[in-house]
Parts: sequence; C-alpha cells; structure tokens
Amino acid sequence: MAQTIDDRIVVAQIGEGIISILQRNEMNPTLYLREFIEINKEKIGKDSLLYAGNTYLLPELKTEKIKNEPVKEPNPTLIYPIFGKKYEQIFIKDKSLEGAVFYLVSGHGGPDPGAIGSYGSALLSEDEYSYDVTLRLAKNLIERSAEVYMIVIDEDDGIRNDNILFMDKDEQTFPNLIIPINQRARLKQRADAVNELYMKNISKPYQRLITIHIDSRSDGGNIDVFFYHHHRSKTGKKLANNIHQTFRSKYERHQPGRKYDGSVSSRSGLYMIKNTLPPMVYIELGNIRNDRDQRRLVLSDNRQALANWISEGILKDYSESKN
Repeated sequence: MAQTIDDRIVVAQIGEGIISILQRNEMNPTLYLREFIEINKEKIGKDSLLYAGNTYLLPELKTEKIKNEPVKEPNPTLIYPIFGKKYEQIFIKDKSLEGAVFYLVSGHGGPDPGAIGSYGSALLSEDEYSYDVTLRLAKNLIERSAEVYMIVIDEDDGIRNDNILFMDKDEQTFPNLIIPINQRARLKQRADAVNELYMKNISKPYQRLITIHIDSRSDGGNIDVFFYHHHRSKTGKKLANNIHQTFRSKYERHQPGRKYDGSVSSRSGLYMIKNTLPPMVYIELGNIRNDRDQRRLVLSDNRQALANWISEGILKDYSESKN
C-alpha cells in the first residue's frame, strides 16, 4: 500500500532530535536525514532541534533503495591471549586474506637463543626479537581474516614495546611441545608440526610458511632484509619476490637515495626449507651485531614496520594468486 501524507506526519516528543525521530519511525538516518531537514527546514530550530508537540513530515520511504542496500555485519573482535593483555583484542578489519593459511616460525627459542649481539651493557638475542616481529605479523594477518598458526609459542611474552627484550627459555613448539636442545631434533619438531597442519588443511589452496631469523656476521657489517626460498619452488620464489619488492618500494619512499641491498635467492640445504611441505619464504631481518641493524630491531616502531611490510608483500602475493 502506498504511503499517504497523513502516514508521514509525526509529532515530536520532548527532547527528541532529528536522528531520534527517524529511528523511532524505523528510518535509517543515513538515508533520510538530509531529506528530513530539507522538507521540514521551516520548523527546525538551531542545532537541528525539534520543537516538542510540533508536527513534522517524514520523507517518503525509499523501498527499493532500502531493499538493495547491502547489510553490513559488525566486524567481530576476537581475543588472542598470546599477543599479551595490551594487544589481545583483535579487530577484524576486512576479509582480504580470508581462506589463506599461514604457518609462522620464529628462529631458535627454548634452550637456544640464536645469535647474540651486544647493545651497550645489554645483550640482544635473536629468538626474542624474531619472535616479537613474528607475533606482530601474526596479528596483522589475523586482522585480515587469515588462519594463522604460531609454530613457536611463548605464552607469557606477548607483543612487547621495550627496547631490550628479556631473554628466557620457556618457548614451546605448537601445540605445547618442549623444544629439544639438539638443533636437528628442534628443527624436525617444527617441520613435523608444520607438515601435519598442512596435511589437515590440504583442501585449502593458499598455504604459506614464513620463518623469521636474524643473522650474525662476524665482521659486524650492515645488511638489509633478505629472503630465501626453496630452489625448486616457483610459488615460494614468487612470495619471496613480492615481499622483497614491497621492502624495496618502502625504502625508496622512506629513505630516498639510500640503496637497498636486500636480495632474494634460493637455498636447498637449510632444514626448514628442505623438509617442509608448504611454499615458504625464509627471512633474515639484519645483522644483530651491527649498530644500524640493531636500531631496526630494538625500536618497537621499527619491529612493527618490518611486520607491516612483510604483511603488505603477503597481501600482494595472495591477491595475485586469485587472479
């Protein structure tokens, strides 16, 4: 039945404004606010106030527009205690990585701190800084609706904004395995965890492994972030190149005139590259013994930037995989 003028006449209640009168009559203010003001402008007071007891004319219902208006579901907030109290609430920003599965492995951990660097009177350990960047990367990916597995887990660290990250030995391997002292046993444990999860998710076409390390050069030289992939994996090479290209573009934008020397190359001998099933990229974040590279690690904003840039490269790779 078509609306009549009488159907559209309403009386303002005490304290009622335009938005509330529209909502009371089940009309979306986003669609009808401007039109309500236009047709009632002679009766609306300062600051869009309505006069209690006065009659106002509602806009005509936009039946077809309302019918075709997409329903926007509220973005969910999820709780991930692994990120720590400050960051455990994850707001899902979009679905740009929906359907993608990631296995994230930070280097060393447990009884093995990895590479060690001196920073004033403090010591920096590879496992703590690679873990923090990996956590930040995991958060970024989850915010884009990805399915993410942290293969190395430290339940009480969370994302930390300190410059000096306290060294501990309580990391575990997914789901809750004690990390062995023996290096080969440790790497096998991680590879087995990744491969088991990969087989469980075999029906999902986009699965990727990201492992993050920090190098140690005895000469103390500065090195840019660089990437390895399996020498026979075209998919892994493509992922590495997409992240590498993102880093190159970021350096050109944020440090114009500074040459970026990060590289992409193939490796066949590294255990995690050789013995895992998903296409993967092995990332080295810098030299833990170099002053400039240390600033890349100790400043939390820089660790976040590393995670953000890796995320951008992954988003590019995932988008291209769907075309």
